[in-house]
Amino acid sequence: MRRNLSFLVLPALLLLVVLAVVPVLGAFWQSLFHERTGEPARWAGLGNYARFFRDEEARAALSFTLFFVGASVTLEVLAGLAIALVLSARFRGRGLVRAAVLVPWAIPAVVASWIWRYVFDDYSGILTVLSGTSWLSDPIWSKVAIILGDVWKTTPFSALLLLAGLQEIPEELHEAARVDGASAWRRFTHVTLPLLRPALLVTLLFRTIDAFRVFDFVFVLTQGKLGTSVLQFLGYKAYFDQGDLGYGTAISTLVFGMVALVAVFYIKVVQTRLLEGSS
Repeated sequence: MRRNLSFLVLPALLLLVVLAVVPVLGAFWQSLFHERTGEPARWAGLGNYARFFRDEEARAALSFTLFFVGASVTLEVLAGLAIALVLSARFRGRGLVRAAVLVPWAIPAVVASWIWRYVFDDYSGILTVLSGTSWLSDPIWSKVAIILGDVWKTTPFSALLLLAGLQEIPEELHEAARVDGASAWRRFTHVTLPLLRPALLVTLLFRTIDAFRVFDFVFVLTQGKLGTSVLQFLGYKAYFDQGDLGYGTAISTLVFGMVALVAVFYIKVVQTRLLEGSS
């Protein structure tokens, strides 16, 4: 039986190797060379990685990337939880509201970026006119603009995952808590949150991985100026604009490594929580 199962899984494993493992190994191999467009490649070893940590622009991009991940994921999960709680309640037109909430997530990232580009435009943007602040010309507000755009775009995804988690919680537990006289806040903190923990961890996993790969909003809103460059944009600029193929690939490989570490950490935490919940 096990041999038959292994034989059935083999095609999927081969496809995974071809589509995922081989490109990653190829990118890592290219990152070990000094290679520029139109020039022969020269062996660099870990030189491109050492260059990254010596590069002041790269360290600034790493710093903003980490700040962006922390701020955007926190806001998205909190806002997503609030929206999921509202959508889990019974009210007239709930189906229509659920569909409307998902619209920002359904919009392609580039289109969403340009929508927010018009909103934050320094001359005619709606928020610029209302607030009197040149959002995209200020080192602080330009960072806020990128975070707000990403939160608007991806919060519905968090809400969708958390809504699925809420619907798995038996209504009998809430009814029992009401009978015992528990307030709405106590029901939320002692019933909803503990049982929602696996869904919260899965939401954090997906959103953290995706946040590390942010590119569209930086590219469209600021072009990485005013300290808003992130690792993905820095790698793109090195690879395509500067033709520094080895260094650009090294930056992308570092992003992949960080995402992989985050994924392993979250998966371990999720497994631990699920085991605790089943014991």
